Amino acid sequence: METKKKVVLAFSGGLDTSFCVKYLSEEKRYDVYTAIANTGGFSKAELEKIAQRAEELGAREHATLDIEQEYYEKSIRYMIFGNVLRNGTYPISVSSERIFQAIAIIEYAKRIGADAVAHGSTGAGNDQVRFDLTFQILAPEIEIITPTRDMTLTREY
Repeated sequence: METKKKVVLAFSGGLDTSFCVKYLSEEKRYDVYTAIANTGGFSKAELEKIAQRAEELGAREHATLDIEQEYYEKSIRYMIFGNVLRNGTYPISVSSERIFQAIAIIEYAKRIGADAVAHGSTGAGNDQVRFDLTFQILAPEIEIITPTRDMTLTREY
């Protein structure tokens, strides 16, 4: 019997990452392990719903990576203390949040011996850069797969 390669998918349960589970498992023949890096924005019920969605889509395993305290201690508290706002209006936490999520995802991938890591970011925004660079720096030996971007998929598709 053929041993499948493992891929860890940064999974939010939304449209893009839901597509990625099916694509990676059915088209690319990977064992898909989904993981969400919770920085504190999800309720217990939401996290359970995301885990259930991953299971329904055929993920081999789902992990909720709790990084709320680490994210606060190493990033958010400094933004609050410094009153750091973009355009003087809103906190710039999203960009730092993606870095912390990517670190948690790649550390999980290394722990389970994944061959690849994937995310559903499109080619339109900065999230793809944050995920890709973090993955490349922390685990250059692990392949990065980006189906939504590589296939230039649209929401309509």
